[in-house]
Amino acid sequence: MAIDDQRKLEGTVVFSVVGRPEYGFDVFTVDLPSNLSAHSQPNFPNDQLLTDAKSINYNGQFVSPSDAELLLLRENVDADIIPNDIEGMLIYVSERTGNARIHFGFSSEKALGPLACTVSPSNNVGFFFDRPIVKNGKAYFVSMQEPADKPLKSWSAVYSTCLRTGHTVRLTPRGTVDYSPSISPSGKWAMVASYGERDWELSRSQDLSTDLYVFKAEDGSSRRIVAQGGGWPTWGDENTVYFHKKTEDGWWSIYRLKLPADPEQIQEPIKPERITPPSIHAFTPCASATGDWIAVATRRPGTEFRHIEIFDLGSESFMAVTGLINPEIHHYNPFVSSDSRRLGFHRFRGEVGTDTLIPFLDPIESPLPKLELYRLNGSFPAFSPDGSLIAFNPNLTEQGGVHVLKADGSKRWRIFKGPAFAVAWNGKQKGLVHASVGPIFAPDQATVHIISIRFNSEDLGMEESEEVKSEVRILTKDGTKNNAFPSSSPDGKQLVFRSGRSGHKNLYIMDAEQGEEGGIRALTQGSWIDTMPNWSPDGEWIAFSSNRDDPEQGGYFSIYLVHPDGTGLHKVSGISRERINHVCFSPDCKSLLFTANLSGVSAEPISLPNQFQPYGELFISRLDGSEVQRLTFNAYEDGTPAWAQGCSALSLQSLNLDGKKIAGEKLKGEFEEPYWLGRPP
Repeated sequence: MAIDDQRKLEGTVVFSVVGRPEYGFDVFTVDLPSNLSAHSQPNFPNDQLLTDAKSINYNGQFVSPSDAELLLLRENVDADIIPNDIEGMLIYVSERTGNARIHFGFSSEKALGPLACTVSPSNNVGFFFDRPIVKNGKAYFVSMQEPADKPLKSWSAVYSTCLRTGHTVRLTPRGTVDYSPSISPSGKWAMVASYGERDWELSRSQDLSTDLYVFKAEDGSSRRIVAQGGGWPTWGDENTVYFHKKTEDGWWSIYRLKLPADPEQIQEPIKPERITPPSIHAFTPCASATGDWIAVATRRPGTEFRHIEIFDLGSESFMAVTGLINPEIHHYNPFVSSDSRRLGFHRFRGEVGTDTLIPFLDPIESPLPKLELYRLNGSFPAFSPDGSLIAFNPNLTEQGGVHVLKADGSKRWRIFKGPAFAVAWNGKQKGLVHASVGPIFAPDQATVHIISIRFNSEDLGMEESEEVKSEVRILTKDGTKNNAFPSSSPDGKQLVFRSGRSGHKNLYIMDAEQGEEGGIRALTQGSWIDTMPNWSPDGEWIAFSSNRDDPEQGGYFSIYLVHPDGTGLHKVSGISRERINHVCFSPDCKSLLFTANLSGVSAEPISLPNQFQPYGELFISRLDGSEVQRLTFNAYEDGTPAWAQGCSALSLQSLNLDGKKIAGEKLKGEFEEPYWLGRPP
């Protein structure tokens, strides 16, 4: 296929993210008694807010006064906003700029930052930062600011930035993937959970099977493996490290690792000691400076919530903390102050602050200057022919239905109530939307229909109403099994969709007005899965995902193109073991936009709420699969993108950081824990 260099990488992309809109995370702390180990179960005061309830804030760490002074000097912070006592400085991750960046501040006052800590200051858009730590004049963190050496590998690596000079260096070797850094009390040594140089495997969506490596914190030298299996290390003292690991009996447990006085003498992995018992999941530990206890997140059998508990190392017993304060809220990733008197974590903030709404559209930073990116509070967005409206599924429940949203995110209406998913706008008619009705994750034999939803688009001008009358027509016949994922031809006369009527999920084309009654034909046939088709705006091609290369594996999907008459079918991507879905065309038909696992996993999945596929990021490429470029940088599952010409009336400035009014629905914190934690081993 000939390559046209005159691509237009511009316009507006809207996409969905699993769970993220509902997080509402902020960092909190609880004061601890000085003689904690003397209590069998102390009473704890209510937790205190440490961050400013803007956007989401998480993965905090306390900063020592000496490092706080350096940080304030480095960032030229106005002296008027610095408190007299800088003991309470916090460094943390915030997404207020549209992506995960490092910020710092004092006790719920206005956030400072983002911290400038990139290898190339001139290329500072779209990066992901995580797990910041400040120690002895340096900030350590995970970032994805440099591409992996090949596809199917995470970009995550550990870096450090000198607070005096601003110089940033990569501590992770090229071609290696590192997560979850921890710095020894002396500041001399760093330890990470490393995926090594391995290609990422689709089965690694829960336990990454990382190993623990130690190296010099100054420059990454003297790197060596210290334990096989395990993640999220935390130093108890200069020779003791705690970490979590999924054990052979199926429980996540905390282990203790004893290091020699000189880690450079380690020649082979050390056998660790399991210290938390089976029958309770314990993970993401943080050791106290006293050496008497560690803080851990737990998930107990029979409970639905993740909580922070203290595990006393002497009595080998747990003390409940957050379960006593906020029993029906999830709490994540504990951290402890240097004097062991404060215990921090992040959780859903509730009614605190001004960010109490989930915006319908949430702008994020884009690596392409003319292409705007917006996170949708919903799934399967589809632009109207003129780009002024977006149809989507607000959720995938039985009453989720289909909604229509102004493209500037200012107003939405419901046009259908019922178990719908996979929305497509008719190519020509502004008042005609197509959708799938039935269970979304269903076998070939399940009953799922394609419907049309016709409404008067002028009714959307009724600002006082949130529901618009519509006429619904079922387009697929009874007994044709699982029909889903419609996409309209640009002239609006035909629909391509996926159907399981033959016993296998393949593609069909039918009349858009009359449905099967107006004519239907098979576009693809075979004992594999062809799914999620998208018709190009010029009508020349239909793109879709398929596992036809290796149907037995099931989980690996690639992009294919085919002409609407069934000719010219060919595979676009040439990478093996990929999972590429949700493909669509650019408005100029010269690029493809899709969700893929090409960048692996960005953070340890157990440290996050549920992500069914914690490896989904958005990518674009040419129609022949060349010049693949990454668009999103996060640890969430991004998907179901739609691309329209022109730009939305929104901008990054519209983020609700200064009390500006935004359109959205109430933030309730209704996200899920990893489903695999709720099952007993």
